[in-house]
Amino acid sequence: MRIKRRIATAVLVVAAAGLAIAATTASAGSNSSQHAGAAGANKAAAGGVYRVEYESSFDFTGGFDPTGEYLGSAQGILGNLLVRTLIGYKHVAGAPGNVVVPDLATDLGKITNNGKTYTFKLKDGIKFGPPLNRPITSKDILFAFQRIGTPSVVAQYGFYYDVIKGMTAFKTGKSKVIQGIKTPDLKTIIFDLTVPTGDFRYRLAMPAAGPIPQEVAGCFTQPNEYGRYLISSGPYMFAGSDKLNASSCDTIKASGGISGFDGTTKMDLVRNPSYNASTDSPAARENLPDEFTFTTNSNVDDIYAKIGRGDIEDEVPGGTPPPTVLRQYAGSNQLKSNSGDRTWYFMLNLTQPPFDDIHIRKAINWVVNRDALRKAWGGPFAGNIATHIAPDNLLADKLKGYAPYGTGKGDVAKAKAEVKLSKYDSNHDGICDAKACKNIFSISGDRAVEKTMLPTLEQNLKSIGMTLKDRVLKDAYTPIGTVRLNTPFSTRPGWGKDYADPYAFFGANFDSRAITPTGNANRGLVGLTPALVKKFGVKGTVTGIPSVDKDLDNCQTKLEGARPVCYAALDKKLMTQVVPWVPYLWANYTNVISKNVTQWQFDQFSAVTAWAHVAVK
Repeated sequence: MRIKRRIATAVLVVAAAGLAIAATTASAGSNSSQHAGAAGANKAAAGGVYRVEYESSFDFTGGFDPTGEYLGSAQGILGNLLVRTLIGYKHVAGAPGNVVVPDLATDLGKITNNGKTYTFKLKDGIKFGPPLNRPITSKDILFAFQRIGTPSVVAQYGFYYDVIKGMTAFKTGKSKVIQGIKTPDLKTIIFDLTVPTGDFRYRLAMPAAGPIPQEVAGCFTQPNEYGRYLISSGPYMFAGSDKLNASSCDTIKASGGISGFDGTTKMDLVRNPSYNASTDSPAARENLPDEFTFTTNSNVDDIYAKIGRGDIEDEVPGGTPPPTVLRQYAGSNQLKSNSGDRTWYFMLNLTQPPFDDIHIRKAINWVVNRDALRKAWGGPFAGNIATHIAPDNLLADKLKGYAPYGTGKGDVAKAKAEVKLSKYDSNHDGICDAKACKNIFSISGDRAVEKTMLPTLEQNLKSIGMTLKDRVLKDAYTPIGTVRLNTPFSTRPGWGKDYADPYAFFGANFDSRAITPTGNANRGLVGLTPALVKKFGVKGTVTGIPSVDKDLDNCQTKLEGARPVCYAALDKKLMTQVVPWVPYLWANYTNVISKNVTQWQFDQFSAVTAWAHVAVK
């Protein structure tokens, strides 16, 4: 039934009820709507430069290459401004923001063959931006899927497309074509699936599925390369795109990248002259600013000072704004907070001592003071304490109130009881006394929130005899997502849904068939097999790793209301029988905008600012 397929061969139906469970609500005292006006109403004036600063670093997981990039804030920039897809979103908040709409396609597509065939027609007048300035064709979308199927490019969420007939054969080199994608003419593309897949439109709305020009992207077959040469299909493009000499791969590579994006500290987006607004919808993209600048700034206080002075308009926070900032803007329409459908957690690598012992993994879940960690993020305004893996609304509240490790304060006695049962407590006194429990290698990001919460975490761990040897990195996602580095522990990870279905939360994180050599999201290596050990160079305890692949396959067969019930049971199993995470916060996306902003909206899909709907004086 399955041939090494990362997606279950099953029916995936997202009904209206499934969409409703992903609806979000703004936190008390904040406002999730525009600063002024209504989306699509065009009440705000066009023009100006919308300036944004990232706290610390971009932290891109795939170098901003749409094929591989998995960071939510990056997908927000791609989907709002640079990459159009067959199916897209309106880029608004709440349940309406989780509804798919036509983008490059004339409609939502024709479904035939009992739900296994999707046929799309492309709109007239759609073009790539400079330096190509040519029509986008069905061949460009086909090439995007060929890149997804090229292992060396590392499509980090490429497993979503294994349901396409022949994709696995293409990935493994058994076929030179993807049997299930046909382009009978330049305006038509047909997808044949192995099974009915009710959320396939959601998968087509992700940036990796957008058109990619082979004459440029074909020059890059390794991860983290094409991002600096990205050719726009959206309303904006990298500044300097028109200067790129795309006559050959040699001239393209000789440029070192388009000048408007240096890959690490700055991104400058200007209007794409080849974009035809009549092929788009203002309900999805208003495109009001003339320019967007995204830069990084390691000084959090400086970011908020700039917002206060009006030197920048917005920020992409590493966490919730500091308490002083929250107090400063309390009750102000400049303070925005929306449910991010995201869980922040500590990563536990099941192959690395002492986390190869489930009792140690349980002990850490018991000992961590989640309430104190949330205070480091800004307190209740930052979100709700996470007591299990997926946010409650993604599970239709089927686990509301479920807290297998307590409700937030931590319990040292119960943590010690678990340590006693482990192989790392020689005298069974509840203290982890083995060498593996001392100076555990850990990676953290350099965000202010991690620096703030680390002393709390270290104090919690010390109470059961564990210490960390923490390394602070500006780019923490790359090493913790590189399997061969065998990172035991990290404070950096968080996970937001890819789309409004529970599988988009559980698949990438816990399916062994989704493990990739770099950009890996299954950081606990749940389901690791001997073949994967050899393939990825995993060292440590590599036998007896629990798997939930069959559970995932089973849940994929469920329809409508049965889906959240099934995934709720899987959440319980992961928290009690596998324990690959220490979830601690179901986060709101909270940011501050300047008084220069005349219109603002939240994008529920990417869980960041909806750049497509902002406006500035």
